Amino acid sequence: MESTGGGRVIVVIPTYNERDNLEPIVGRVRAAVPDAHVLVVDDASPDGTGAVADALAEADEHVHVMHRTAKDGLGAAYIAGFHWALERGYDVLVEMDADGSHQPEQLPSLLAALPGADLVIGSRWVPGGSVQNWPLRRQLLSRGANLFVKIMLGMPVGDATAGFRAYKASTLAKIGLDDVESQGYCFQVDLTRRTVGAGLLVAEVPIRFVERTRGASKMSGAVMREALLRITQWGIAYRLDTLTGRRRAGR
Repeated sequence: MESTGGGRVIVVIPTYNERDNLEPIVGRVRAAVPDAHVLVVDDASPDGTGAVADALAEADEHVHVMHRTAKDGLGAAYIAGFHWALERGYDVLVEMDADGSHQPEQLPSLLAALPGADLVIGSRWVPGGSVQNWPLRRQLLSRGANLFVKIMLGMPVGDATAGFRAYKASTLAKIGLDDVESQGYCFQVDLTRRTVGAGLLVAEVPIRFVERTRGASKMSGAVMREALLRITQWGIAYRLDTLTGRRRAGR
């Protein structure tokens, strides 16, 4: 099995009703990082995405497919994909959306930064990062969510909600995956806080995020409510821990 300079790389792509987007995005990943493998994790898409994934895997030994029987959230799909990849000895695990919002051509930049970090985030909100075709309201919502994360969790990360990222396998082993329950972009915050909390290094690489042109976004009110609730809970726990630590240090 081929490898890159950072070890064996696999790009995990969760899908639900992404039939029209899947083949182009997998092709672009294969062209951008020819040595990398791709794992499509399909949550029983009724539009035939799973069949498209199977055809891609049949034609290319670098492409693999995991068929799940139910749609139970982005976080659960990634966790299943991570376990699959870790069991097979991959060294670097990449998160990437299937809808084209993450540009595979920028993946080499993320991988190039990984030797000096434990997690590399493709960030929209650091100098050099940008978004394309987002209305101002959506930009303000994303920036506001990340500011809220910074305030509540005290993390020095500009784009903790970003879903284009690369983990060392050792990072995922250290932070633990078995008790992760968060979904949506809250899942990204959860794994970021676990990485920071474990004393591991997070690096951010600027990316250009492009809004999807085909298919429907999976963002919903329920996803945002879950994020608000969980981040608030984590923030309260973080501040209580910090306060307790200060009191102990002052004794």
